[in-house]
Amino acid sequence: MFLTLLLFLGSAVAIYLACEFFVNGVEWVGQRLGIGQTATGTILAAFGTALPESVVTLVAVVFGANADEKNIGVGAALGGPLALSTLAYSVVGLTLLGSRTLAVRRKEKLDVDAHRLSRDQGWFLGIFVFKIALGLVAFQGKSWLGFLFLAAYALYVVKELRTPTDAAQVDELEPLKFRPGDAHPSLFWAGLQTSAALFVIFIASRVFVHQFGAIGPWLGIPPQPLALLLSPIATEMPETMNAIIWVRQGKERLALCNISGAMMIQATIPSALGLFFTPWLLQRPLILAGIVTLAATGALFAMFRSGKITAIRLAWASSLYVVFALILFLD
Repeated sequence: MFLTLLLFLGSAVAIYLACEFFVNGVEWVGQRLGIGQTATGTILAAFGTALPESVVTLVAVVFGANADEKNIGVGAALGGPLALSTLAYSVVGLTLLGSRTLAVRRKEKLDVDAHRLSRDQGWFLGIFVFKIALGLVAFQGKSWLGFLFLAAYALYVVKELRTPTDAAQVDELEPLKFRPGDAHPSLFWAGLQTSAALFVIFIASRVFVHQFGAIGPWLGIPPQPLALLLSPIATEMPETMNAIIWVRQGKERLALCNISGAMMIQATIPSALGLFFTPWLLQRPLILAGIVTLAATGALFAMFRSGKITAIRLAWASSLYVVFALILFLD
């Protein structure tokens, strides 16, 4: 028990520290590649931080020895978007509310691209509805539809890269941690720091997830609810840590774009893997997770579309996750 708790806390600290290096490095990579800051958050940062949860799904559905193990992968594919649409956005709001700067806490409107965020949520809603609908029916050739999800993400990436960035929204970058004395670090050093940080995030996330796997049986939680409730909290740690770091730096735009981009990955890549290697038939807890995710995303879509994005409204997103957990345990 003591060793498990020690590894649990130690890996969480390692993820946070590695994310400090990651967000710093990925911003420089984006600049050196000529990618706008918003696209840096939605594509580069999101792709890197989404690796842990994608690996969880991949390992479970491809190498799972039985149906229960494969179900954990399907649960992770549904649990990831649930955690991002509720807990991750809530962390941004809570971090803003907990800021020592009164002006930050009282912001009536955050410095974000509301139109772009609402568009991302709209894309996610359409893809996710299709994803849930496929889980309710069985038919021949269903697995081939996984390629549609891959194509949808490729199209999203192309649109993000083609969307121009407002010059007024470009923040000054902090010195690269690997080269603090270099005002203009090369792509090599920026890429090296980002890759090294990702490697540490990947290893630490695997350790973190494994400890959750050990804690689950102690709490008497079955495999699939564990995958829905605890595994996503563990695997979404990089996005959450990135959000905290960027919000503390006054870059809430990057924080929200990172979460938004990660949601698009979670709606497509793990879904494709699930369709390729499992029957993709959703049981009651998974359908419930899908409904709560759609409710949370619908609320976010309305908020982003209205442009009235505040810390308090974001913080309330976690209430839907609490409701889901209570229904799951009381059912």
